[in-house]
Amino acid sequence: MEYTKQEFLHAGFDRFSTSCRIESELRMLKYKCNHCNIETTTSKCYVCGERTELFFSEVFWCKECNIPIYDNVCPICGKEAVYLAPDVRPVFPEERLLVELIKGTPLAYKDASVWGTSGNRYFVDGKPLVLNMAEYKAANIENLRSELERYSAENNYEAFDRMLVKYLAANRKRYEYISGEAMEYIREVSKGYDPTEMFVSFSGGKDSTTVSDLVLRALGTQQILHIYGDTTLEFPETTKYVARFKKEHPKTPMVTSKNKDKDFMELCEQLGPPSRVMRWCCTIFKTGAIQRKIQTLFKDKKRILTFYGIRRNESASRNKYDRESDSPKIAVQRTVSPIIDWLDFDIWLYLLTTGTDFNSAYRFGYTRVGCWCCPNNGGWSEFLSRIYMYEQSERWHSFLVEFAKSIGKEDAEDYVDDGKWKARQGGNGLEYAQTSVLTFEPCALQENTINFELQKPISEELYELFRPFGYINKALGNERLGEVYITDKNAKPLLKLTGKIGQKTLKVSILDRKAGHSVSVKQVEDKVKCQITKYQMCMGCLGCESICRFKAIEISTDRSGLKSYRINDEKCTRCGHCINHFDRGCYMCKVMRIQQP
Repeated sequence: MEYTKQEFLHAGFDRFSTSCRIESELRMLKYKCNHCNIETTTSKCYVCGERTELFFSEVFWCKECNIPIYDNVCPICGKEAVYLAPDVRPVFPEERLLVELIKGTPLAYKDASVWGTSGNRYFVDGKPLVLNMAEYKAANIENLRSELERYSAENNYEAFDRMLVKYLAANRKRYEYISGEAMEYIREVSKGYDPTEMFVSFSGGKDSTTVSDLVLRALGTQQILHIYGDTTLEFPETTKYVARFKKEHPKTPMVTSKNKDKDFMELCEQLGPPSRVMRWCCTIFKTGAIQRKIQTLFKDKKRILTFYGIRRNESASRNKYDRESDSPKIAVQRTVSPIIDWLDFDIWLYLLTTGTDFNSAYRFGYTRVGCWCCPNNGGWSEFLSRIYMYEQSERWHSFLVEFAKSIGKEDAEDYVDDGKWKARQGGNGLEYAQTSVLTFEPCALQENTINFELQKPISEELYELFRPFGYINKALGNERLGEVYITDKNAKPLLKLTGKIGQKTLKVSILDRKAGHSVSVKQVEDKVKCQITKYQMCMGCLGCESICRFKAIEISTDRSGLKSYRINDEKCTRCGHCINHFDRGCYMCKVMRIQQP
């Protein structure tokens, strides 16, 4: 239900029940519709129906009960609470002990109510406690690992569990509101869908765990497919949790999407480590593999409903997401995000109220559990991995240092320790990046013709890349000269390719300025260059396959690279989307961008 405070007062709802809940929701979250210039309480404007922006959230602290609450009056003791933070999460005893050890005060807060917020800021019994990066970076990892083991027996959950009882009781109305609204939304959006037309996108993180539980409860069945995206870089605790989930949900089908053809470390040698602006790992190990799995499982379906655990307050980019939308990658897929407006406070309130099992990595202090070596991980996550994934972290650090040296960084250790590798852009210093360079010149003898000197010999894969322009017609050309025509559906020539299989010289003649939905010869030239770049650089990242909405592109790869690139003539609509969806035609070209000679 959507309402403003004015609407609520005008309607005259009962002040002793509905008003308490609505006033609390109004106080905790506020959104603004930039189009209508009004405040709302949901992410959808009640006037124009467009999405709104969250600009205000607050959580309060009850000094009497020593817990965070969503209202400024405690439902348990009735006393007025004070503002605490925009959002908070529980700090489990494992993380609390680690913080105490870093501070040099083991078990000092064992009986306290400890909560965390952004930026390694904590609240101990409602009072702020800041853990500076300098403090944990200066800590001795070996000593910390030893002390964690030493104090583990004394570090129990007794005080935490007592606090939890009060926290859940005080925030019961908030739980009932968010869970009820989410389940009603799930039931409404799934009307008319058969269970075989739905799936939950499952990562093993807290958000997808919450969505999974909501979907199964709302639809009253355990038999909703879950697709688990194994990036091969999962935390050990994620792997353990997924195994527990399968055991606890024997009637819930779960399949794993995984790119078994590629090895992350081998690709790091070739492409360099992923960075915040060059996350090639997502395309190769996540997006491509998941899209391929979806297309395989739902190939005969005319519609698909996907439940995601995306939330807007996770990042600035995700704040732009809509609660439901049509997939840009699969024509028949609709994606919905039931918890898109939930806070961390809400996620933990739901999981702890329902007693839902969750990934134990959160108990250690991780706030997100994607790939353990993701460049988007902060310093705290990296620090935790040095403690709980010591061997893997040491190997990764050594690789990063050697990589930094290989691209000419004189201060390699500082380059890595200061996190500068995460800001790396382009492929400077990498041999593979040279494949992005195109060598060509206009033909002096023929109009609208370009001579290319390729970096790899001509093969059948080259012709495949020209199918988005039209239809391959070898009968029209002179086989002795290596001529192949690209025609429209009426056999009208659009392009002519001249070059023999096995050679590196290719001549491309533009015969129609409208080829590939173009409006000029220059535009056709640019699109041809996109495909030539793709041909030189393709290493089977699955990027092209994943962005084709009509399942027309079929890529076969192994650890050595591309095995085959095929475009299905019957499925391809010649929309041209795959030609220049990525910068200069190829996702890897975007990643490996270097200055052209």
